[in-house]
Amino acid sequence: MALLEYCIREDLNKRAPRAMAVLKPLRVVIENYPADQVEELEAINNPEDPGMGTRKVPCSRVLYIEQDDFREVPPKQFYRLSPGREVRLRYAYFIRCTDVVKNETGEVIELRCTYDPLTRGGDAPDGRKVKATLHWVSAAHAVEADVRLYDNLFTKPEPGDVEEGQDFKSNINPHSLLTLKSCRIEPGLANAKAGDSYQFERQGYFCVDPDSSKGHPVFNRTVTLRDTWAKIEKSITLHKEK
Repeated sequence: MALLEYCIREDLNKRAPRAMAVLKPLRVVIENYPADQVEELEAINNPEDPGMGTRKVPCSRVLYIEQDDFREVPPKQFYRLSPGREVRLRYAYFIRCTDVVKNETGEVIELRCTYDPLTRGGDAPDGRKVKATLHWVSAAHAVEADVRLYDNLFTKPEPGDVEEGQDFKSNINPHSLLTLKSCRIEPGLANAKAGDSYQFERQGYFCVDPDSSKGHPVFNRTVTLRDTWAKIEKSITLHKEK
């Protein structure tokens, strides 16, 4: 499986256009961004193939980022968004989290941020650096989509490797398919054609499913991208369990 996935990544990296998709949305309000302003920012379709050109993505005062890209109390080696920290929005601006909004159960439902208008395109004129770049979509322009996250069907490389009295079904992975509803994707993917493949930046490679309908696409994950933080977080969890 590892070799197959490696070959798929090598192939799709060269020919799959990039897009931004937020699978588990967290609302972000940029308080000093003009309420009625919408900008068209230029994004690269595929850095491996300049011939694929660029596209325009809308940016506005209210955005969505991934829930996993925020920690109210960030652990060590977590460089994404947290209170008081500044990060880069891909193709857009530096933003800084200034406040956290929670519901009655204490769940974080919204972030209040400010942006630096001088950092358009992702660089600061004064030379300051940030350690993380996040993908995002404009809330007013994003399209809802269903995303199916496929994983290995079995928990072991050899499904028949079982204890006495069991069969291969005891090694079925209960998380081999996770369907996410109300994901948010770039508006340019609203009418993506069945069979088309894309790289969702920082997420993985996805293919449009025939179950898609006009204005409501369905994407199937083909293969993940490597996630350094996920490996670190798993290592921390295992260490605590020991």
